[in-house]
Amino acid sequence: MNKHFEDARYYLTRAGKKAKQGVAEELEPVEEKFRELTGGDEEPEASRLDKIRADLEEIEERAEGEAKEAVGKARERIHAYRHGEDAAPAESKA
Repeated sequence: MNKHFEDARYYLTRAGKKAKQGVAEELEPVEEKFRELTGGDEEPEASRLDKIRADLEEIEERAEGEAKEAVGKARERIHAYRHGEDAAPAESKA
């Protein structure tokens, strides 16, 4: 790319950043007044998506615990089978 274009791109990017900072500074009092009038400082209620994510994390943890428990029981049964003990634990006999 031509050096002139590189320089122009650099200065345009810099000008854009400075313009954004200037607009943010100018609108700061307006934003503060808006937040004051609307109560924008309060923590918003958890959205439906956040609630679903929390539920899914809980289900995942529960499933992981159940899977670990099932693997543990399976290992016990395999160990018992290999050592000639009764393969079915007393609690699962019907």
